[in-house]
Amino acid sequence: MKPPLRLGYKASAEQFSARELLEFSVEAEANGFDSVFISDHFQPWRHSDGHAPFAFSWLGAVGERTSRVLLGTSVSTPTFRFHPALVAQAFGTLGELIPDRMILGVGTGEHLNEGALGIPWPDNKERFARLREAVKLIRILWSEDSVTFDGDYFHTRNATIYEKPDRPIPIYIGAGGPQVAKYAGRAGDGLIVTSGKGMELYSDQLLPAFSDGARDSGRDPDELDKMIEVKVSFDTDRSRAMEDTKIWAALALPGESKAGIDDPREMERLAKTVEDVAHRRWLVSDDPDEHLEQLRPYLELGFTHLVFHSPTDSQSRFLELYGAQILPKIRERWGKA
Repeated sequence: MKPPLRLGYKASAEQFSARELLEFSVEAEANGFDSVFISDHFQPWRHSDGHAPFAFSWLGAVGERTSRVLLGTSVSTPTFRFHPALVAQAFGTLGELIPDRMILGVGTGEHLNEGALGIPWPDNKERFARLREAVKLIRILWSEDSVTFDGDYFHTRNATIYEKPDRPIPIYIGAGGPQVAKYAGRAGDGLIVTSGKGMELYSDQLLPAFSDGARDSGRDPDELDKMIEVKVSFDTDRSRAMEDTKIWAALALPGESKAGIDDPREMERLAKTVEDVAHRRWLVSDDPDEHLEQLRPYLELGFTHLVFHSPTDSQSRFLELYGAQILPKIRERWGKA
């Protein structure tokens, strides 16, 4: 069965304190959003006024304050800061406390969050191998007792996760290229990608690779959730919407220039050099109809779960505007089965 269209809220953990994010997430549910996803970072992309709450404990608090929205990480790295067995334990507990509402989103990680702990940063090949092994171990720990596991990177001895839900938590795989996207289709319960990187990446590489992986595992790709974090700066004042994007200027930096950075101060310094082009990574609009046209390509490509990330400091204003002017129009046009 094809998953329903879901429209979510990205809790911007780098920009707001844990308490502020908690209240915004409660407001998101009240304004009609279907899910809340939080980034899992040890350090933010900027030092000044930056934040980095611990995602796992935050999710437990939000679960108690909400009743309907799906909750998850976008994304956690279960390979360096966290041993995969600890991730299995944390999400086992969350799944028991908040049944049928948790999603574990995982990815290969970034140096900014792991390097601060003195962890040597390996190449993409090793990071991907670690992720595959971690996901395998997490699933075993959720389904078996007394697990002794000897992998290339991770090991357990008679390990048991005592707190876990009746049904395993869905694992979504974050992918930036076709190799990981194919793995997501083969081994994941869903795909996570981010917007603003050129439509050809999604139409010609990520989505076809994801579908190939699903078919390789004997599954119908149309029955798997395809999630995209969409960067939107929507406001009734267009100049304000443009200005808001500057706070996330680091997103406009070339990938190679930020890949090795492990200090938020340095990331912030580099971001200031590209503030004038920060808006290029965002869908900027002050008109609902124009904004729907900006979103249309992603919806028509077949993404079933859009999680909206707004850069504004006025998140309550965004949630109210988007909940009233945008979400109903998306559902009316694309939400029908």
